[in-house]
Amino acid sequence: MRRIILSLFLTSGILSAHADEGMWMLTDLKQQNEVAMTELGLLIPAEQIYNPNGIALKDAVVHFGGGCTGEVISAEGLVLTNHHCGYGAIQQHSSVEHDYLTDGFWAMSRSEELPCKGLTVTYIDEIMDVTDYVNDQLQIDSDPNGTNYLSPKYLAMIADRFLSAQGITLTSGRKAELKAFYGGNKYYLFLKTTYSDIRMVGAPPSSIGKFGADTDNWMWPRHTGDFSLFRIYAGKDGQPAAYNPDNVPLQVKKHLTISLAGYREGDFTFVMGFPGRNWRYMISDEVEERMQTTNFMRHHVRDIRQKALMEQMLKDDAVRIHYASKYASSANYWKNAIGMNEGLVRLKILDTKRAQQEQLLARGRALNDSSYQKAFDQIRGIVKHRRNALYHQQAIQEALVTGLDFMRIPSTAALVSALKSKDKARIKTAADSLQVAADKYFASVPFPEVERIVGKKMLQTYMKYIPAEQRIGIFKVIDKRFKGDSDAFINACFEYSIFGSKENFAKFIRKPSLYKIGNDWMTLLKYSITDGLLQTTIAMMDANRNYNAAHKVWVKGMMDMKREAGTPIYPDANSTLRLTYGRVLPYKPADGVEYGYYTTLKGAMEKEDPDNWEFVVPAKLKQLYQTKDFGRYAMPDGEMPVCFIVNTDNTGGNSGSPVFNAKGELIGTAFDRNYEGLTGDIAFRPSSQRAACVDIRYTLFIIDKYAGASHIIKELTISEAEPDMTKSN
Repeated sequence: MRRIILSLFLTSGILSAHADEGMWMLTDLKQQNEVAMTELGLLIPAEQIYNPNGIALKDAVVHFGGGCTGEVISAEGLVLTNHHCGYGAIQQHSSVEHDYLTDGFWAMSRSEELPCKGLTVTYIDEIMDVTDYVNDQLQIDSDPNGTNYLSPKYLAMIADRFLSAQGITLTSGRKAELKAFYGGNKYYLFLKTTYSDIRMVGAPPSSIGKFGADTDNWMWPRHTGDFSLFRIYAGKDGQPAAYNPDNVPLQVKKHLTISLAGYREGDFTFVMGFPGRNWRYMISDEVEERMQTTNFMRHHVRDIRQKALMEQMLKDDAVRIHYASKYASSANYWKNAIGMNEGLVRLKILDTKRAQQEQLLARGRALNDSSYQKAFDQIRGIVKHRRNALYHQQAIQEALVTGLDFMRIPSTAALVSALKSKDKARIKTAADSLQVAADKYFASVPFPEVERIVGKKMLQTYMKYIPAEQRIGIFKVIDKRFKGDSDAFINACFEYSIFGSKENFAKFIRKPSLYKIGNDWMTLLKYSITDGLLQTTIAMMDANRNYNAAHKVWVKGMMDMKREAGTPIYPDANSTLRLTYGRVLPYKPADGVEYGYYTTLKGAMEKEDPDNWEFVVPAKLKQLYQTKDFGRYAMPDGEMPVCFIVNTDNTGGNSGSPVFNAKGELIGTAFDRNYEGLTGDIAFRPSSQRAACVDIRYTLFIIDKYAGASHIIKELTISEAEPDMTKSN
């Protein structure tokens, strides 16, 4: 009996210690997490969060644009997400004449809501554990390469087979996705409905939605109103439909209740969203590889590109608007890479990983099971074998693919084939098609001089990190024809290439020839980049061949070890719907330094710098602050809350995620993590990792008092009652 009591005590201690870590599958909440969540303060049953047989909070959480999260906050399809998640759409509608990035945008009626080309919102209708079914199929089907268990093509086929067996049909906009979890040890099928008529409803100016910009990004404390509003439209039958002026706002089956009651230190909270990727099951060698390849290149290459772009963006509003989204996207994970590497060293994560892996290896020895050691040795050997190729591939990717917008030139393959055939009709058809593609290309790069400046910087940067004998083939041409002068080569691209200017292309397309295509500088550069990516992939292919099988064994070992310790398990993030929970808490990043758990508008005023675009405060916001005209959105002490932090387990993709209080009411929108917690993608540290969230009261204050869009407020379901704190810690 004493042993049983001790075991229960130890298990309880482990659960409590790890209560804030985990990106939990909704299907496991009832069995695996509800007790721990209730002990921390949850006041509703798990069925109100996720109910496979009914409507729950999960049905108001959507995948926004494929890379962020959103929450439905009105009965008529109003979606709240981050400003940076809607940034591309805001930029899409911006021009020098209508600069919504700078000035903000508010639709004062439904007719003013702007359709966003290419933007989608996806609901998760159903989640099914199909592990047994998939494993049965894996035993039946031939698998010559031994890779079926992770093959997207194979899993798509199995999904179709499963749906057919279950009599499930997919209607317009409805899709099924089968994904592997825990390295292929479990499988879930997701039934989804995607809406493609999404319209922009509101966005604050960047001086609010992006306040602090690059300087404050990934930092705490924050003072940004990082939110934007969109609406889902559907056909009159309520089904997904392409944009049509006759479409109507979606009548949703669930929308969230918003709480104005706020929060206190220690309050329980939970977050639902679509975290993108993390790598908690890496061995130490893989962590070092990540630091020295992906993170290194993101840091050093993007740093050069961003400085070149920003210099040009500050000179010309049209340039700023065009590159705004590209710059923001690049800068986000540039700083993430820097912070992650610093944190991995500071927190000695490599030592932690080595201790974890030694624990599993020791378990294998104790069980006389050599599979863990074999898997570990295989992974180490693979990492060693592929490192140089991965380093080179990341240099190509960052400097020459991501870094060079002008490399999106259209393919000339169809025209080449037609010219070789000497068939005049085919040549004309291919030339006409290339003309259409070229028009789109030139529209996408309206500032060739900026492209030329960035191109020179990127080739120089690539040459800095890759030795001459390892560089892609075009550099042999640069050495021979341009005496190693990469700047002169870039100049030649823009002065003489087919795609160097509209004039060059017009001259070429009047009389296209194989000779001109075969000797075109831009075309040769693109082919060389493509070949470089192919060659590095081939170089890694042999090394990576056995990685997935070894990783599957290693992850299963980690899962088994956690189960034996009584620790709940969760899979790495893979852009599927997850829940994470924790509390509203301050933190101490260093000795003598302590950060509070919320910020107020006073902090934005203290940061104001009218000469620095990152810290400009709009005049109307200053006026509202000075007069304390906060309405019902102020805290009890009269201050205007802006942001707060929680110790939930978030990562990229959680941007825009709803933050709930213990009663399941919306209190904020997650938008970032803190700098000290950027190691969380690899190893979670509850003491130092925090998710930064926009306080819903600040969001509503900006909509109502700043924008004067009170009609939006009237759509919402708002609770002003004080929360029941009886179970809060």
